Amino acid sequence: MPRFLILVSLLLSSGLALAEVRVVGPVEAGVFESQLKDPQPGERVLSRSDQRIIPTQDVPAKLGTKFGLRFSLEGKRADDTPLTLLYLTPGVVSPDGERHDRFEVTQALVPGAPQDVMAFEFTEHHEVVPGEWHFLVFQGDRKLAEQRFQVR
Repeated sequence: MPRFLILVSLLLSSGLALAEVRVVGPVEAGVFESQLKDPQPGERVLSRSDQRIIPTQDVPAKLGTKFGLRFSLEGKRADDTPLTLLYLTPGVVSPDGERHDRFEVTQALVPGAPQDVMAFEFTEHHEVVPGEWHFLVFQGDRKLAEQRFQVR
């Protein structure tokens, strides 16, 4: 048996070959519907997993706005490479004067979860920055989803 086939056979029998995680079905993108009327700085509202998303790329630049993606992944395993959620911003300046052109979040895969979410919520005044926000979802070096939003 050629060496390559032996190696493949060993990987498959040892469980080292990982299933490829992939997006299945539509990716919902837009603004998450909220009943909050007068949000205060630092206030977050707990929401349900089936919270309605209003499909749009235009996002209101106001406190309390939550926007992003919701998608379903197939082939998830708890011990697999986690997701990397990359938020590219037009330049959020925190109260300490530091500029943030990107935020990066690592999210473990949860095999039993029917959907995954990547969202940003404006909870502080300094976060509400008009311009293009670019959201990317990776597993390792593979891009699974992306969406651009215009905050106005």
